[in-house]
Amino acid sequence: MGIHQKSTAIDITEIKENTRLTGQHLAHKKARDAELSKIIKGEDDRILLVIGPCSSDNEEAVLEYARRLAKLQEEIKEHIFIVMRVYTAKPRTNGDGYKGLIHQPNTSQLPDLINGIHAVRNLHYRVITETGLTTADEMLYPSNLVLIDDLVSYHAVGARSVEDQEHRFVASGIDAPVGMKNPTSGNLKVMLNAIHAAQNQQNFIYNSAEVETDGNPMAHVILRGASTEHGEYEPNYYYDILLKLIAQYEKMQLKYPFIVIDTNHDNSGKNYLEQVRIVRHSLINRDWNDKINQYVRGFMIESYLEDGRQDEPEIFGKSITDPCLGWDNTEKLIHEIYEALK
Repeated sequence: MGIHQKSTAIDITEIKENTRLTGQHLAHKKARDAELSKIIKGEDDRILLVIGPCSSDNEEAVLEYARRLAKLQEEIKEHIFIVMRVYTAKPRTNGDGYKGLIHQPNTSQLPDLINGIHAVRNLHYRVITETGLTTADEMLYPSNLVLIDDLVSYHAVGARSVEDQEHRFVASGIDAPVGMKNPTSGNLKVMLNAIHAAQNQQNFIYNSAEVETDGNPMAHVILRGASTEHGEYEPNYYYDILLKLIAQYEKMQLKYPFIVIDTNHDNSGKNYLEQVRIVRHSLINRDWNDKINQYVRGFMIESYLEDGRQDEPEIFGKSITDPCLGWDNTEKLIHEIYEALK
């Protein structure tokens, strides 16, 4: 019984040494981060798309996807700003299954977290420097933030983490947008309380020291649907739910109100093709109601090279976690969004 140390203490400076952005790559990331900040703050009316694989399990497949996405970003940049999902740590409800690149840099081998850290940084670094896209990741482990804080431009706090005080407090110290999902119960007040905590100054122990944060005004809502105790899913992107959420947002006077619709998970029942319909439905809601148009300004879409999912990594670019929209359907959907916004 107990916790058994398997490696020497991690040297953060050494870990970052070979994958630190410099020169034109650093300047490019800063410029894109400034654009993203303006979108969250309502100073830029483009739609935000946080899009990419459910989990980034294969470096070459992820980079092939990134190259295609970067080309598409150039075509639609007038109305859509893309941040690519490069999710490298996956929450597991019962602790079993693939836990992401950080745990298992090679899916055919045993977990290897030290090499996993290098693999995570290398993948974010390569996407940024080779394609020009900036990246998003899920903050599953708050203590790991220091390992990737210089590379990741958008952080997500998941449905199982949003009620955790450490996630909320660490989010309050991040100088980047943090999307906070509603919990699996669907309780909107829990999510809004998390955003309130993240937007305000906090004081706590972090990395063995007392710290104080400035508060993060770019913390915002991600609606991902809910699930019942019987395993049924309950979407929460519908018109009446959005109006209820907006009223609560305004009552709490949270800064820079911004809503992202997660088109998969319990909104789609993990039926990846439903993501197309959910986007269309949400665009109609935006057209129908000025307040919804003002608040709903982003989509989170799970997308990869191939449609669906597989249990083992046999087909290149096909998800081994949640089912994803394949590239052909993704390209059509993004062009459809672009045409609707023109």
